[in-house]
Amino acid sequence: MADNSTLIAETGKSILADSSITDSRITETSKDNIFTRSASDGEAEEMPQVETRVVLVQEAAKCEELLKALEEIKVPYIRTDTVDEYQDSDSLEFETVFVVADFQGSVFNNLYKAECRILGPPIVLQCARKGEPLPFSCRPLYCGSMMDLVLCFTGFRKKEELVKLVTLAHHMGGIIRRDFGSKVTHLVANSTQGDKFRVAVSLGTPIMKAEWIYKSWEKRNDIDFCAAAEEFRKEFKVPPFQDCMLSFLGFSDDEKKNMEEMTEMQGGQHLPVGDERCTHLIVEENIVKDLPFEPSQNLYVVKQEWFWGSIQMDARAGESMYLFEKPDNSELKTSVSQLSLNTPNSNRKRRRLRETLAQLTRETDMSPFPPRKRPSAEHSLSMGSLLDISNTPESSVTHGETPKSCAKPSKNSTPLPPKQSARWQVAKELYQTESNYVDILTTIIQVFQMPLEKEGQLGGPILASEEIKTIFGSIPDILDVHIKIKEDLEDLMINWTESKSIGDVILKYSRDLLKTYPPFVNFFEMSKETITKCEKQKPRFHAFLKINQAKPECGRQSLAELLIRPVQRLPSVALLLNDLRKHTAEDNPDKATLEKAIESLKEVMTHINEDKRKTEAQRQIFDVVYEVDGCPANLLSSHRSLIQRLETVALGDDLCDRGEQVTLFLFNDCLEIARKRHKVIGGFKSPHGHTRPPACLKHVVLMPLSQIKKVLDIRETEDCHKAFALVVRPPTEQTNLLFSFQITTEEPPKEDWLKMLCRHVANTICKADTENLIYTTDPDSIEVNTKDMDSTLSRASRAIRKTSKKVTRAFSFSKTPKRALRRALMAHNSADGNNFCPTSDSYLGGRLASTSSLAGIHSPSLINLPSVFEKRSHTLSRSTTHLI
Repeated sequence: MADNSTLIAETGKSILADSSITDSRITETSKDNIFTRSASDGEAEEMPQVETRVVLVQEAAKCEELLKALEEIKVPYIRTDTVDEYQDSDSLEFETVFVVADFQGSVFNNLYKAECRILGPPIVLQCARKGEPLPFSCRPLYCGSMMDLVLCFTGFRKKEELVKLVTLAHHMGGIIRRDFGSKVTHLVANSTQGDKFRVAVSLGTPIMKAEWIYKSWEKRNDIDFCAAAEEFRKEFKVPPFQDCMLSFLGFSDDEKKNMEEMTEMQGGQHLPVGDERCTHLIVEENIVKDLPFEPSQNLYVVKQEWFWGSIQMDARAGESMYLFEKPDNSELKTSVSQLSLNTPNSNRKRRRLRETLAQLTRETDMSPFPPRKRPSAEHSLSMGSLLDISNTPESSVTHGETPKSCAKPSKNSTPLPPKQSARWQVAKELYQTESNYVDILTTIIQVFQMPLEKEGQLGGPILASEEIKTIFGSIPDILDVHIKIKEDLEDLMINWTESKSIGDVILKYSRDLLKTYPPFVNFFEMSKETITKCEKQKPRFHAFLKINQAKPECGRQSLAELLIRPVQRLPSVALLLNDLRKHTAEDNPDKATLEKAIESLKEVMTHINEDKRKTEAQRQIFDVVYEVDGCPANLLSSHRSLIQRLETVALGDDLCDRGEQVTLFLFNDCLEIARKRHKVIGGFKSPHGHTRPPACLKHVVLMPLSQIKKVLDIRETEDCHKAFALVVRPPTEQTNLLFSFQITTEEPPKEDWLKMLCRHVANTICKADTENLIYTTDPDSIEVNTKDMDSTLSRASRAIRKTSKKVTRAFSFSKTPKRALRRALMAHNSADGNNFCPTSDSYLGGRLASTSSLAGIHSPSLINLPSVFEKRSHTLSRSTTHLI
């Protein structure tokens, strides 16, 4: 059957009729295929058992899988090409069920008109898999892709299209409702207008396109397919701006471009301001005071909050809540202002205004936010409201409760000392900044964190729980500590005397500060990176930030700008305590207490910095592990830190082929050597869905620094540039190995790199003379040159060697197993009385000694170190003299 074929629907029935009565018939099943009927007057009359008989028609009779499924559920079946003799649905002996592979054609039409029970092969196979009886349905049922889904339709004007969609939904087990109610699971919409659409948006019901039903029908033969699967359903959701033509007024060029891109992503179109086809005009209410034209009745003039709100909840929001209202008549405003300027009392009003501003200035209000870029008289924070804690609505605690501090008298109502001392002024500033800091933390939690963690969000969760935890970290714990500090400082300010000890308050909570701040400060950079990544990848989160960052309590600051406040708070408190100590008399008991409090804060900050340094070092090591494929797990160690990364090219054939790109990772006690991968494998995906980039390096060797005996600084010549070599003596070798490299980057300089390497080697072997580790030598003495390293001929030669190795390995009939080589090597060392080091695998990364080395034949890589320096003019093969 063609997927887009027209299906037959009986015109005598109402397709959209309320099926609350027939729904129960659709879902009725008889576990043993036995139907009973209750007799009247409480007397039960036994009815004869009716046997279910399955008739496989035409193509269905040829399906072996279907025959096997019916045998598993022990249902008798008949195979036939004609159904004339089985259409008697009134038979008392059999309950006949017809299985038809194609829900179109004369056979299906005749069975449908005769009101026979018709099933499709997928629903039979699905019942057999679950061990369930065949379902009883008054309508033809092909598959269970929409089983238990309740659908409602809106916006369809063509009856033929609606009949086809309803019939397909019934064939897949769906239930249809005429009226939208709480039991409706999906709304299929052809328009974003109407009451049904608005109710679905308010209830968070998924709103789907008609293509959702068509595509589900195309997958009807897949018994594992479910039309309600999240990944499949996402493709066919009605976008927020479907059928919308948007224009933007009052925005900067960058903002306008961003909003136009978001419009296209959300299924809408954008037009210039004034276009007659426009359906919505989005206005920046803080900039635009009047419209440049008279809008038509069909044009919605809305604030930008409607735009971002629609994206956030993934559905078109109602315009009535976001309509842009024009300000009062400008002519009336002008006349009033002129009248006020010309009245005799105008000078008196100006004088009163200046006095008010001067009074506010004298009170040294400490606003938690800088002056707003776009001041709005409607939403602006008054300076007095920030100074008076009882007038700050955002000072509630995390769960929306009224904080205890609001129930206490504010500091403005506290009788001031007759003479305000400098110590009192600093203490007041400390309390004001602490109060503002608590307000900021409360805003972060109430405006950002709690809405993101709220269950039952319209359109589903905006962020995953792991992402929310990464962004906000220990902010709630920090807030709890500072609420207590604020309350104690407020008690001091209300009952102020010069002998009150502020240092005791800080000392009281120093342990709590040490416990709560490091987890947040250490991962603050990761928090910012997560915000940036989610804002780019998730339009709903971007819209969420746009809406909430525009709120007055955020002071026009972004979430990242607000989250940096905990990083800045402790240094700010330390400065205020220093200032307070300067204005505290020597005989005041708080003098010594303040010094202890300052020292405790320094310890907290030192611990944070040290902990942050360790955390960053651990993150760098993890990055190396993820970047290098096959990196040994023992590289991860609490005492290890990454010192330097160096990009080089191999000049010898020992570690890898000559000319291959090699990366050196210098740690404080070891050297990880990795080469560039020839074939990059796929990225690593974590259980939380975060995808890491593929490993671009391949592990070669993890070398302890104690095995580096000498560092050779190779002189610069015409044929050799920026080259150096390492003389290494592994515990499993009787001779020294030479590894030579050429530095390919400008930073760090070769001299600095060699000194850094020698310094850490000396620290590892507990030697103070690092200079003795560096030797200067000529490139000819060790047969090293960098000429033509990147030429076409050199690259072709490397490719030929790699191909030759692959072919040799593929056709080799005398391969020596690695385990056999390892056992032979162990036996050889034991016979010589040498102890075999079990960590040799960590050194050579699984690279075993060649058979020539086992036979005692010296290869060019197995050189004798003293011979290199005594006879530089001779070749390595002729070097036999040893320096003593």
